[in-house]
Amino acid sequence: METQIITEPVTKKRGTAIRKITPFLWFDSEAEEAVNFYTSIFNNSKIEIVTHYGAEGAKASGRQQGTVMAVSFQIEGQEFTAINGGPVFKITPTISFFVNCDTPEEIDRLWAKLSDGGEIFMDLNKYPFSEKYGWVKDKYGVSWQLILPGREQKIAPCLMFTGEQHKKAEEAIHFYTSVFNNSDIIQLERYKAGEGPEGAVVHSKFTLNGQEFVAMDSHTPLPYNFNPAISLVVNCETQEELDYYWDKLAEGGYEPAQQCGWLQDRYGLSWQIVPETLGELLSDPDPAKSGRVMQAMLQMKKIDINTLQQAYNLK
Repeated sequence: METQIITEPVTKKRGTAIRKITPFLWFDSEAEEAVNFYTSIFNNSKIEIVTHYGAEGAKASGRQQGTVMAVSFQIEGQEFTAINGGPVFKITPTISFFVNCDTPEEIDRLWAKLSDGGEIFMDLNKYPFSEKYGWVKDKYGVSWQLILPGREQKIAPCLMFTGEQHKKAEEAIHFYTSVFNNSDIIQLERYKAGEGPEGAVVHSKFTLNGQEFVAMDSHTPLPYNFNPAISLVVNCETQEELDYYWDKLAEGGYEPAQQCGWLQDRYGLSWQIVPETLGELLSDPDPAKSGRVMQAMLQMKKIDINTLQQAYNLK
C-alpha cells in the first residue's frame, strides 16, 4: 500500500545557510510544543521559521487551515524540522540523536530534562566505552544518547538497524558513504563472539558531506524497522543534483516512491530530496502563486524544479 505524504515540505529560503542533510521529525500535533522544549534545554538553539497550513496543504492533508504545519529550528547548531502531520507515523528508537557533552554537569542537566516523563533505555552511568553515558526516550517519543566526552559536532543522528534490517549496518554505511561526497568511515567496531550478534556492528561513526553520523546493529531483536516518522532531508541546488540523489537513494528501495520528494531506500530509511528553492516558492505572499506550486508538487513523486517554477510563473 502506498504511503501518502501530503504535507508541504519545509526548506530554507535561498541565501540562508543550511546543511546538506537535516533531520525531519513527524509529530501528531505536538511539533511546536516539542520544539519549544528542545530549544529551552539545549544551548546554541533557536526557532527559525514557523509555517502554517495554507488552503492547498490543508485540503490535501486534512489539517485545519491556518494551524501550525512545521517549525524549523536549531539545537546546538544542528538544524531540524518538526511537522504536525497527524497520527500517521510513530517515532521509534531506530533513529536517535547522540549528544556529545563536554562536562558531567552538562550531561546531568540534559538527562534530568530529557528523562522527565520519558522512558530510560540505558541508565546514565559509567560504561566500558564512556565515563558517562545514557540512552533515553523523551516525553515526545524522540530518543537521545548522551555521552562524555564531547566532540566537535555536538549532535549526530544515529541509525540502528534492527528487525528486517538487522546486521545490515556495515553494508548501509558503505552504501551511504559511496553516495555522498566528502564522506568517510571514521570508526567501525563489530561484536566479538559471546558479546552480541557476532559480526554485527556494535558502534560506528561516519561522515556524509562532512556531517557526522553514527550507526549500529541492535544488540537484541526489536519489533520495529525504520519508518518515515524521522526522515533525512537532502537539500539540492539544481535539478541535476536532485536527480542524482533521488536515483542513487531510490535504487533498490521501497516501491512505489512517495509523494512530494519522499522515498524509502533499500534499508527502509526515509529521505526527502528537495530543491532549496522550494521554501521560497511555497512561502510567496501571493496565495495564488504558492497555491499553484503546491498543486503542482502534490502531483509529483520526484520533484521537478522547472515544473514548479512554471506553475509559480503562470499568469
